[in-house]
Amino acid sequence: MSEPDRAAEILAFLRRRLNGEYEVDEFGYDPELTDKVLLELLRPIYHHWFRVETVGVKNVPEDGGALVVANHSGTLPVDALMTQVALHDEAGRALRLLGADLVYQLPVLGHLSRKSGHTLACREDADRMLRKGELVGVFPEGYKGLGKPYADRYKLQRFGRGGFVASAIRAGVPIVPTAIVGAEEIYPKLGDMKTLARALGLPYLPITPLFPWLGPLGLLPLPSKWMIGFGEPIRTDEYEPGAADDPMLVFNLTDHVREVIQQMLNELRLRRGHAFV
Repeated sequence: MSEPDRAAEILAFLRRRLNGEYEVDEFGYDPELTDKVLLELLRPIYHHWFRVETVGVKNVPEDGGALVVANHSGTLPVDALMTQVALHDEAGRALRLLGADLVYQLPVLGHLSRKSGHTLACREDADRMLRKGELVGVFPEGYKGLGKPYADRYKLQRFGRGGFVASAIRAGVPIVPTAIVGAEEIYPKLGDMKTLARALGLPYLPITPLFPWLGPLGLLPLPSKWMIGFGEPIRTDEYEPGAADDPMLVFNLTDHVREVIQQMLNELRLRRGHAFV
């Protein structure tokens, strides 16, 4: 695109924003702002800093509801953002992430999360999105995965009580197991400032090779090589919606999804090789 065309596009975008000529859905999702601004800011990091390579994008359904279930790591949820870029740009689908309470307690971050299509990780929102045919993303490890020590890298933590599986069963949508390799190395967690974390109301406050020693510069993520793999969908439409209330079925299916992702992680990690070469 030429410079004049680019300038005209930016002016048209600003005009629409000032005139209120844009749409958001019931959750606050603003597709135009997400694509033209938020994802545009992430794309250089995706392509040039982490050099993300995707595997198995064809396994992501082209349309209709589906649940993307991934491992979580890296101290900060950068893995969620990179997965969102991957699915938008390479699969042509908007990923509607389910986030933790803490995200929506922060004024600016909570607002931006809503604008970019994310919502609170609760049964009601997950069910509504899946039944609307959205591609929903969940990280069942939560803070246990995000804040685990570097020594435990690529070892999946417990997947909770399987609420994500129950939502998939109720909506009759497939589960897409997803493995993210690379996030573990961006902020290697060597320790935890627990007392200060509690005082700030945070689940953890990590000590890394660069933070807090280098101050704000220590927040710069290390440029590890990333791979994101999407596995074959696991069907749930063979179950009746009422099966979501069967704790044993939900537990077994949750455990199966976890095993699949762990195997994918092991394979992708070998395929990637050294994290920084």
